[in-house]
Amino acid sequence: MHTDDEIAQAVDAFLTDDRSARVQQDAARVQELAHHGFDGPVYKVFRDEMWVQSEPVLRGMLRSGSLARLAIQRHLERGITLWISADDSATLKADEAARDEILIEMQIKALETFRRKALIGKGWDPNHNGPRGATCLMSYYIGTCIWEFGRVFKKWAQRRVRWHELHALCDFGEETPGGRRGIAGLLQASGYLTEPDGFTTIFEEILDEQKWETRAVIRLTIDGYSDAEIANKLKITNAAVRMRKSRFRGVIYQAARERRIWIPAQLHTKAHLVNTPAATISSSAASSGASR
Repeated sequence: MHTDDEIAQAVDAFLTDDRSARVQQDAARVQELAHHGFDGPVYKVFRDEMWVQSEPVLRGMLRSGSLARLAIQRHLERGITLWISADDSATLKADEAARDEILIEMQIKALETFRRKALIGKGWDPNHNGPRGATCLMSYYIGTCIWEFGRVFKKWAQRRVRWHELHALCDFGEETPGGRRGIAGLLQASGYLTEPDGFTTIFEEILDEQKWETRAVIRLTIDGYSDAEIANKLKITNAAVRMRKSRFRGVIYQAARERRIWIPAQLHTKAHLVNTPAATISSSAASSGASR
């Protein structure tokens, strides 16, 4: 079965109304959005609806493995090889946090591409008369997400490799010169003062407790995006980005006071904590290895 057919079937199973009627409604909606230049409050409402309505479809496809399979198939149709290891595939099926991480980044990228190609570039055609007929906007958008999955997955897999490398540093069996095992011993040998009881909760677990908007801001920050770039991607103000960073910084410090997470001395200043989230992750990722 062709990739587009499978996507259409997945969407039809979730949206129970008639597909042809859906296409007509979408055509009227696009005309309205075009009148506003695919921007402003009207477009923001449409964009948010697309995000929310597509999320259960995408989440289900990630959990079943069909999204990854269709992404591989779509890449092959364009002469590109997308390789997904059995281990990564199993993780995406079993780990909800991993799926959420990919889902957020995939939707952010897909919404940008969808606006540029499907709407402004008129790539979506309600009068398409090919063998499969016209697709609704949701099917077109899901297809865009499946294509963007390739780039997002590669970045996620690379981060996962680095994460495992950090854990490997914590699993050495020999005692350090200071007589302490694991990362606590390593830090003590390096001149840091540590309290092993503080190694109880990893950074990712604390981040996963936050609202999706905060998770998106922090994950994009970790990936090296500036405040302005994050604001542009999420369609929010720079002030909103800074506010979410500030609030999450407070969450991290509260977690440190509750001895859920340990913060190295170099990161104790608030400015450092906001500006070097990757370092915070490295320390907390390492701490998770020692606490397991």
